Amino acid sequence: MTDLETRAAPPRAGALRRAAPALAGYAAVRALGLLALFLWSAARDKSAYTLLTARWDALWYVRVAELGYGYEVRPANGDVHSNLAFFPLLPWLERLVAAVSPLSYADGGFLVSLVASLAAAWGIFAVADHVYGRRAGVCAVLLWAVLPVGIVQSMAYSESLFTALAAWALYAVLTGRWVTAGALALFAGLTRPVGLAVAAAVWVAALTSFVRDRSAPGQDGTAEPATRVRRVLGMTLAPLGTAGYVLWVGHRTGKGPLGYLDVQAGWRNGFDGGYAFARFVAEKLTSFPSALAGAGLVAGVASVVWLYVTGVRQRQPLPLLVYSGVVTALALCASSYFGSKPRLLLPAFPLLLPLALALAKARLRRSATILGAVAVASAAYGAFWLNGSGPP
Repeated sequence: MTDLETRAAPPRAGALRRAAPALAGYAAVRALGLLALFLWSAARDKSAYTLLTARWDALWYVRVAELGYGYEVRPANGDVHSNLAFFPLLPWLERLVAAVSPLSYADGGFLVSLVASLAAAWGIFAVADHVYGRRAGVCAVLLWAVLPVGIVQSMAYSESLFTALAAWALYAVLTGRWVTAGALALFAGLTRPVGLAVAAAVWVAALTSFVRDRSAPGQDGTAEPATRVRRVLGMTLAPLGTAGYVLWVGHRTGKGPLGYLDVQAGWRNGFDGGYAFARFVAEKLTSFPSALAGAGLVAGVASVVWLYVTGVRQRQPLPLLVYSGVVTALALCASSYFGSKPRLLLPAFPLLLPLALALAKARLRRSATILGAVAVASAAYGAFWLNGSGPP
């Protein structure tokens, strides 16, 4: 794995100009996806905007924004679905938008996701451009846009917000901005439980930098005092979002530090090392035609593993590998909501870098043809998926 590089970041105006092709391409892909969704929904006499803002998790975030925490649903099977399972940053932002504008909480969630998705695209470009160059950065953004579940990036969900914070935190790490990285990791930790992945990346990068400073030849074994202080401060800030919310939930429920796990258990969700998911896939393979879905799941998991291994072989910077590894492990090893796993993998954008690098090396016409065809397929699938079972 490559040493952590800390090249200076380009000036902000120059960075935006450099990212402009990636952002324009991203906006075009997302516009195509939304157009397909609105046309498909209209044909089925459904509201596309309702699908984007007022179903599944989006409703839970709105209830947190409107009513605060403490709302529960008790299904007939005895589960306890508490809104304490949902981290607070997105509802806070929904409440802020509603307070300063005539928009509703649901409208605020859609607006936050819209802005955050563009910020995420820019952050993904910045990371990929820093590591592999501008063309790879553009390809990485477009690949993230055309993912089969890319429509989630336009929903009033927390995936876009989290990915934006994570991508810019990783970019801050790669450019040696430790306090910024720690602060962004803190906010990522207030967005989703997987904020732990961002904090882990900051910690591993900082510890590696301390070790490298001590082993660097021709130096006294230490970095500048100010640099050491910034690293420590970044490490201190990084886990505070996740830790603070989890401890608050434990205090509120009276269950102590592990109270959040009890909340997740009420949703029949937890971490079992992938046993339940493996059993789910195995059951799919026992009959036809469900075996086709089972084979697709096996191929999907194998592809994710292959992309991660390829990233290791291509010597991706260690923070990216740590981050994508933790996100992938948490997504694949959760014990419930198997249909959500593609959505839960959405923030693991470093997995796309090997494909982005390959497309960047190909002829421009070939890359454009591939991405264009996949964008059309992704738009159609997103419209079909959201009008059907959609993301649970």
